[in-house]
Amino acid sequence: MDITLLPLPVKTRRLTLRRFVADDFPSYADYHSRPEVYQYLYTSPPEGNALQAQFDNTLGGAFAKDGDALHLAVANESEDIVGEVLLKLASKEACQAEVGYIFHPGFTGRGYATEAVSAMIDLGFNDLGFHRIFARLDTQNQGSVGVVERLGLRREAHLMENDLFNGVWGDEYIYATLAREWNREGRGDPQPSDLE
Repeated sequence: MDITLLPLPVKTRRLTLRRFVADDFPSYADYHSRPEVYQYLYTSPPEGNALQAQFDNTLGGAFAKDGDALHLAVANESEDIVGEVLLKLASKEACQAEVGYIFHPGFTGRGYATEAVSAMIDLGFNDLGFHRIFARLDTQNQGSVGVVERLGLRREAHLMENDLFNGVWGDEYIYATLAREWNREGRGDPQPSDLE
């Protein structure tokens, strides 16, 4: 999968999804250093060199083998970086990817995540040729659950106490959609009523 051929940036009604550039580090570090952003990610916020290394990993890299990820910065109408979306190559052979997203808490409640995730799923199916795209969510993360449910992804599993972080067991939902389901529904840029 040659991501250099992708039609980037992707424009939606209000957002631009584009590759990260070095100048994005302050914005990236701002939301990635917040504990509330990592509340449902089963890890602590990265610091120092680890944060820089994590950011550097978003700047490029291959998208050729299982585990590789395509990270796109999400910018609003004012060109502020409000978060990011990613597609992780879960199985090249089975044409499956995991969609993920992280948004700055200061920009939540505006439908940006729904709009950006919809565009990323479109990219995954229409430009990268995936067969199935899924999301893994902490069951307590109602904001993320709302995003995938508004987009019509199907809840396929509820994994009980499948992860342990700081001595606390967490449950996880798996939501998914197939290319034929997504395209049949005529999904695309969500309308304002879909973003609430």
